[in-house]
Amino acid sequence: MAAKVRDIMTGSPTSVSPELDLVTVARAMRDEEIGAVLVADGDELMGVVTDRDLVIRGLAAGGDPKEAPVGRIASSGTVTVGPDDSLDRAAQIMRERSVRRLPVIEDGRPVGIVTLGDLARQGRTDSSRSNSSSVL
Repeated sequence: MAAKVRDIMTGSPTSVSPELDLVTVARAMRDEEIGAVLVADGDELMGVVTDRDLVIRGLAAGGDPKEAPVGRIASSGTVTVGPDDSLDRAAQIMRERSVRRLPVIEDGRPVGIVTLGDLARQGRTDSSRSNSSSVL
């Protein structure tokens, strides 16, 4: 039986409101030792913000990070997978879209996140073919 995303995903991903300021989000990421958060309005996924996004799209853009809402820098058009999708499908999406993280959506709400590292530990990536130098 093919392994499924639910078998390796990190469940209960950290989600933040799009109105939350960049400093608060950065501190949450530091405290939880994570590199990305889901930006959601209730159960509706609006995007993903990584630690790199905070620096490149947030701090480097200027303005007061205590006033800037994280929703402004969240990636839009975020690609997702379902918990019952195969690991091969998740790896294919990551290669095609050049992303390192995929939110896992079930019944319209975020239930997890699967990363390139998760797939690599399962032997589901081929770094010579993967073009995932950019992040979500």
